[in-house]
Amino acid sequence: MATLKQEAQEPKTPKQKLWNVTQTVLKFAITGSLLYWVFTKVPISQAKDRLLHANYWWMLAALLCYFCSIIASSWRLLSFFKSIDLRLAPRFNFRLYMLGLFYNMLLPGGIGGDGYKIWLLNKSYGLSGKKVFWALLFDRLSGLWAIGLIIISLKIFIPQIEIHFAIPFAVFAFGTMIYYVIVKRFFADFGKHFFKGHAKAILVQTCQVMAIIMVLMGQGFNGKFAPYLLSFLVSAFASVVPTVGGLGAREAIFQWCANLFGMNVGLAVFLSVSFYLISLTVALFGVYYVLRPKRLEDGLPPKETPAIDEHPTEHLSLPE
Repeated sequence: MATLKQEAQEPKTPKQKLWNVTQTVLKFAITGSLLYWVFTKVPISQAKDRLLHANYWWMLAALLCYFCSIIASSWRLLSFFKSIDLRLAPRFNFRLYMLGLFYNMLLPGGIGGDGYKIWLLNKSYGLSGKKVFWALLFDRLSGLWAIGLIIISLKIFIPQIEIHFAIPFAVFAFGTMIYYVIVKRFFADFGKHFFKGHAKAILVQTCQVMAIIMVLMGQGFNGKFAPYLLSFLVSAFASVVPTVGGLGAREAIFQWCANLFGMNVGLAVFLSVSFYLISLTVALFGVYYVLRPKRLEDGLPPKETPAIDEHPTEHLSLPE
């Protein structure tokens, strides 16, 4: 049986190849431009010195917190897969999640992590790509919802934002109600695990916030955490900017927030760089499933059996 890697190498048209190259060039160009702008404001030597003199036990704690957030993210995704009657074994799902993370972080111009999941699950389980796409989209939306909730909670500790807490809270609560009604009305399948998936999303973002706190502790920081945490959460929206793994866009947002909230600019940029390095380190573990695709294939259903039946977990459990 051909490996997944071999099967994924389908011929591409010249137009597709040109588009992939163009995407890669644009992402590196935007990333480089943003990094250049940031480091004209904050000398790169400041971030380097902070990294060299950090308490590495705290940095290790930050890495572990981030890794916990990845485990929780994989667990969250299972809830949305269950909404489309896809019941993957947790270990297989985690392996697939790690491979997707690697693709997203390190292959900016090639196949994306989400694109690979859609292709593999469609091919192996006979699910329509559209269903898998919506599961992945709602997984992302739950993360954005959790970020919004924590941002509003942090508003209490940031007096620079001159707006009463009740206003953003009311807007968020109303928006959540509309969001839930739309899901129940037009995407009924995803309403079944709506609250479970979004509760897991809060856990994911909490673990990532804890990672930033650990990095700050590694710098001997004893000031107000809230502005830095809020800036980090806002920088999560950098994913909409076409850059290499968010690099450059996150730093630019931290730079802007530092001026807005009166933070130490050098420390703010260092936080962004540290988070990128931590996420890159964890993503590198996904290369294992590129080098040994058979380990990923172990979790797939046998070719001769139906992908989904009345007892889907019987052939989805992974071997010890």
